[in-house]
Amino acid sequence: MSLESDIRDLWARHEADELDAHAPETHDVLHALLDALEAGEVRAAEKRDGEWQANAWVKQGVLLNFVCHDISAYDYGGVTYNDVLPLQDTSDLGARGSRNTPDGTVVRAGAHIGADCILMSPSFVNIGAHVGDGTLVDSCDTVGSCAQIGANVKLGANTLIGGVLEPVEGAPVVVEDGVSLGAGCRVTSGFVVGANSVVGENTLLTPRIPVYDLVEEEILYGELPPERRAFQRFVESSLGEHDLIDGGAYKPAVVATGLEAETLEATQREEVLRE
Repeated sequence: MSLESDIRDLWARHEADELDAHAPETHDVLHALLDALEAGEVRAAEKRDGEWQANAWVKQGVLLNFVCHDISAYDYGGVTYNDVLPLQDTSDLGARGSRNTPDGTVVRAGAHIGADCILMSPSFVNIGAHVGDGTLVDSCDTVGSCAQIGANVKLGANTLIGGVLEPVEGAPVVVEDGVSLGAGCRVTSGFVVGANSVVGENTLLTPRIPVYDLVEEEILYGELPPERRAFQRFVESSLGEHDLIDGGAYKPAVVATGLEAETLEATQREEVLRE
């Protein structure tokens, strides 16, 4: 049987309340999934026919790891933490040209960290996440469960990449190759940031906020097209004038324009960090 069929079988037995959560063979399958995720051999979501789609069976396996393991005490830098799984062994990062600085770069089991990556402390990469080659995860960044971060991405300081673990059919947050997110950005609820886009600091990208794409002159939800420069703006709210809101009410929106040459040149400064 394949790993996928093994996970699907465990999930079916779990839903039928027939799963032996502590059986060695159950844990063997679940640990094999974690190993495959860390190696980048399987992913929680993949692009098919131009659309990002979740691999539901992978997310089922991640959830089963929480179901089938008891909470235990572990040591991390002299501090005891309690979880169902130990943190990932990152001792091999240096061999593939990646580095994680001390005092707070936390990578949970089942997360993939590619080659030539930089993880600055403090930062957190959750289970099932995929961080592509050459990507920078800056200080105070969070990469949520099953989030898909492409190659040569810059996550500015204090950036939040949300996780989508449930429902298992839901595609997680995706940041495609070559994207630069400014400090303080937040990307949530399955939003897809298109390749080679540059997003201004403190921008919130979520399907509930419209993206005004001035390149194609259309309003989008849940995605930022590739090759865009995006920034947060505020537009008039349907509340309009209100006695409690002097000057009227406004709601957030994202404006997307074409990339300018000087913007691309600015992102090249990140290469200095890797020389």
